Amino acid sequence: MTQLSLPRGYKNAEVLHNNLQSKKEEHWIKSGQKRALRLFHSMARDVPAYKKFLKKQGINTADIKGFKDFSSVPALDKNNYLRAYSRPDLCWEGKFAEQSWVVSTTSGSTGEPYYFPRTDTQDKFLAITTELYLRANFNIQNKSTLYIDAFPMGAWIGGVFTYESIRQVAEKGYPLSIITPGIHRQEVINAVKQLGHEFDQVIIAAYAPHLKDILDQGSEQGVNWKNYNIGLIFSAEAFSETFRDYILKTVGAKNTLRSTLNHYGTVDLGTMAHETPLSILVRRLLVKDDKLSILFPEDKRQPTLAQYDPSLFYFEQEGKNLLCSSYSGIPLFRYDLKDYGGVLTKKEVYKRLRASGYDIDAIIKEKGIESTVWNLPFVYVYERDDFSVSYYAFLIYPDTVRRALQAVEFEKHITGKFTMEVDYDKNGNQRFKIYIEKKPTQEEKTLKDKLKKHIHTQLCEENSEYRVTAEIIGEKFQPHIYLLDNGDPDYFKPGTKQKWVI
Repeated sequence: MTQLSLPRGYKNAEVLHNNLQSKKEEHWIKSGQKRALRLFHSMARDVPAYKKFLKKQGINTADIKGFKDFSSVPALDKNNYLRAYSRPDLCWEGKFAEQSWVVSTTSGSTGEPYYFPRTDTQDKFLAITTELYLRANFNIQNKSTLYIDAFPMGAWIGGVFTYESIRQVAEKGYPLSIITPGIHRQEVINAVKQLGHEFDQVIIAAYAPHLKDILDQGSEQGVNWKNYNIGLIFSAEAFSETFRDYILKTVGAKNTLRSTLNHYGTVDLGTMAHETPLSILVRRLLVKDDKLSILFPEDKRQPTLAQYDPSLFYFEQEGKNLLCSSYSGIPLFRYDLKDYGGVLTKKEVYKRLRASGYDIDAIIKEKGIESTVWNLPFVYVYERDDFSVSYYAFLIYPDTVRRALQAVEFEKHITGKFTMEVDYDKNGNQRFKIYIEKKPTQEEKTLKDKLKKHIHTQLCEENSEYRVTAEIIGEKFQPHIYLLDNGDPDYFKPGTKQKWVI
């Protein structure tokens, strides 16, 4: 059976960190290409479903000799591969029940949930990358640390995957402890109040909207988050730099670039990339100067920008979509993540920044993050391309509405969570509806009108099709705002991933 293992040199985080700084980016990219090529040929030989898939597509495996040949191999996705073959046939040597797995499920946000078996090697992938960034960002080798795992702990990957990686890191001798309250906000707050002062630092890991709920609820109970040295880790949700600023201000974090970190991952493949101080710096520079178009295809929407190790996860960009190849319980080669995004080399990022007047080396030195910079490529990802509503035949994305709701004037009244949909009235007219979660405080009488005006203005600024159509149609074109109680079971069930679009 094909043996899954970490690449050579991935067992010692300090050595790996030094290599990531000293070896050129080309080394890591070529390493990733070679590993992806081996993955292809191993799958073609040892995965029954992939053998059948390649035969059906008319692919001669002998023709795939290098990464330049990858583009001739059709991409995989849930429909043409995962749901087209039996689960045993998708596994190495057709063995599923005979193996030992941890099984996770998708949330089912784009259809019926799918169950993915995970190997201990995937846990090791995450553990080594987690150890790397916990050392670089949070200095866990020198600080006693309480890690609060507030991701959902059930059959979903986030909570259990995180617990396993932190446990493996802690076993290497770090003064690192973990508690797993999951999505229970009050338990997170209690853990900080009862245990926080015992440690040099506290790291809270949660989905972004849930984390904001935790901080806001704690503040309402009199918790002064600034009394604790708090670091914050996010996953699964896109957010803006305005949101990051709010979180940093709430906890009193002094280091803007090292105190927060967002993951990019899926249940299909696990955690594939994460923010670094460098990626956060680059995004903040471009957002501040309104120059997102220097690196990205859109000039208003803020994609998540992360760095990735091609030796563990090999990304490709095909059109607007991201493909990824990686060894796993269900091995996947050129798997279409259905995420709208792209890939940039570090060399290209620096080149474009310098051409636009940024002395990136000087800025890195000024910010004091030289010791955290790795020679790894970047991946950027927008919200799911299918996570939008169609209104008058053009698309509206949650990101625009999210930015509008993050205005300072609304902080005391709403949580920032919302769900949007388009339906029709009895006369067949389209209506753009936005359901917004209130904080558990008394509603301001004029809040609904203020929200409507602010969201409409934001949409006009960012969406030219919306603006022109609004000028033609007038008042009835504007969004319909519905303020719902905190924790509404239909739209804002506590602790679950927020569903931004119906």
